Amino acid sequence: MQTEAIKYSEHFNILVCPCVSPWGYECIQRWDKNGVDPNRCFVGDSGCEEAVAVVNLIKSLGRCEGGESWIMHTDLHETTDSDATEFRRARDSRDGKEHVPDGIPDGFYLVGDIENPQEAWHAAIISAVKKVTHIAPADAKGLIIGMPVAQEGVVCAPAGSLKLGMSVTNATYATTTEVYPDSPMCTDEMCNRAQVAVITSGLDFIMV
Repeated sequence: MQTEAIKYSEHFNILVCPCVSPWGYECIQRWDKNGVDPNRCFVGDSGCEEAVAVVNLIKSLGRCEGGESWIMHTDLHETTDSDATEFRRARDSRDGKEHVPDGIPDGFYLVGDIENPQEAWHAAIISAVKKVTHIAPADAKGLIIGMPVAQEGVVCAPAGSLKLGMSVTNATYATTTEVYPDSPMCTDEMCNRAQVAVITSGLDFIMV
């Protein structure tokens, strides 16, 4: 917003929700204060106050159901080591499941909607982010976060059925980003610049 938005505001109306999960942000946790993962709750009746607030905001603008009203939606995320060392362990303990340790991808990656993958748009974003920071490689099984790699740095998930934040606008171009500030090859500033690159390259692609 500080460095690039004014240029794009000539072509787009821009809505920003700067911090959807304030408690999680302050505590460096994926969950909210009630132990809920907001990014599995983006429907109106989920009971997750953070996610419901966003859903209601979008509905108040009259643009939640289908159509072309929303062109692009980037849901900007970061994963810290606490996701592996605290969140997943506590979640599995709460749910009575055996905890199987899993690593965090070292680098940037995108999650697309498997129902609307937008391969060329994702490729343009990855190309821009590579100029700022490194892209997460696949693991030994050829996966990123347990999902097949659709193209370099991109996996796809059923956004709607998982109630992911990127599904709430029904935008034509939608994705979730993941930066990893705890990587020894990255800095907080690089992560921030990577997120800016996502937005600007995504908008540039649409404007062409």
